[in-house]
Amino acid sequence: MAKRGGFPGGMMPGNMNNLMKQAQKMQKQMEEKTKELEEKTWEASAGGGAVTVTVSGKKEVTGIKLTPEVVDPDDIEMLEDLIVAATNEAWRKMEEESSEVMNSITGGLGGGFPF
Repeated sequence: MAKRGGFPGGMMPGNMNNLMKQAQKMQKQMEEKTKELEEKTWEASAGGGAVTVTVSGKKEVTGIKLTPEVVDPDDIEMLEDLIVAATNEAWRKMEEESSEVMNSITGGLGGGFPF
């Protein structure tokens, strides 16, 4: 005879409530850390410091600094390459720290939660 009612996998109501509380706590921590990360900035340089790019946790470029020596009208392509390299490195730093912070909250489960 089939068993009626109950919880799939033998999960008790108390366990489900604890799991929900933990998920809500994790969600709140993630929201707080996300806000903190959005307010931070990361900086990276290329060309031995000739180009420095600053990005925010909102994934926006917030600043670019160039040394006068790197501004060569006869070699615009090099300047463009240095800006791209510095920008990509700044974003990499931001993504790496963001990932580390979120993994510390989720215990390495990743950020694939629907909340």
